[in-house]
Amino acid sequence: MTLGSKIAWDDTVLPFQLDASDMRGRVARLDGVLDGILKQHDYPPQVEALVAEMALLTALIGQTIKLQWKLSLQVQSKGAVRMIATDYYAPQAEGEPAKIRAYASYDDARLTPGLPFDQVGEGYFAILIDQGKDMQPYQGITPLAGGSLSSCAEAYFAQSEQLPTRFSLSFGKSSEPGVAEHWRAGGVMLQHMPKASPFAAELQGRGDILSADDLVSGDTQENWNRVNMLLETVEDLELIGPTVTPADLLVRLFHEEGPRVYDAQPVQFGCTCSEERVRNSLSIYSAKDLEKMTTEDGRVTADCQFCGAHYDLDPKTLGFDAENPPS
Repeated sequence: MTLGSKIAWDDTVLPFQLDASDMRGRVARLDGVLDGILKQHDYPPQVEALVAEMALLTALIGQTIKLQWKLSLQVQSKGAVRMIATDYYAPQAEGEPAKIRAYASYDDARLTPGLPFDQVGEGYFAILIDQGKDMQPYQGITPLAGGSLSSCAEAYFAQSEQLPTRFSLSFGKSSEPGVAEHWRAGGVMLQHMPKASPFAAELQGRGDILSADDLVSGDTQENWNRVNMLLETVEDLELIGPTVTPADLLVRLFHEEGPRVYDAQPVQFGCTCSEERVRNSLSIYSAKDLEKMTTEDGRVTADCQFCGAHYDLDPKTLGFDAENPPS
């Protein structure tokens, strides 16, 4: 098997539990998913890296939630990268893959040669959970800080969920002889499930941003520190995983913690856009409004930011005037 061939554990998320330390976690490996996301756009390298990190976080977080429909991660920033948006769609039936899509909006003239996270400025990191029709959506936000998107996600779980959480991620382009350069990504997510620290409410009341260390004490802190020290020994090549399976990685890292694995969840690139959805979104406009959107060729066009699909429509068939013609 070469690194360029499809690997059995590519584009999967493996749930696991560490029995000796009362922790749960996920191992994710992404390959084709990132190709599906990034090939739709010609992003500069710094933006590609941010989108890859965000997609990896989305896969890891999405699989931890009992999700009926959609999880979304968003970055809104005053920096050169104004927005990053990702969606994770839960499988509709057992055995089906989850679907992920992502895109970024940025100002090319403001990008710098610095690190990817340097391209975002003041702003926030948000997690949105939508369980579908007739269900109230949930949204939690945390400031952009900590030097990486994974640090922002850790702060979100500490602040909004009071769950000690740690991510270890690796992502980048794989270059091999005879194989087209492509993106690969892999990561581990760890979560401890104790009651919140008695000091957490006080810190939050002062407006402090909580971290995982604010939520652990006593035996919980000992377990948390020990498992984090083990996770810090992981190497990038192990995370990306061309030769090390997720299960073997867990045994290598946490064999004394009693790792127990569950069924892996496959993931794939997927977009929910369609002509019907575009028509529905335009159904609120009058013929006069649509006239302003009509091109010189007499068409109304729309492009999907996520997958690049192009829709070319007759304005006479759009809007509420078309939906409710005169009797």
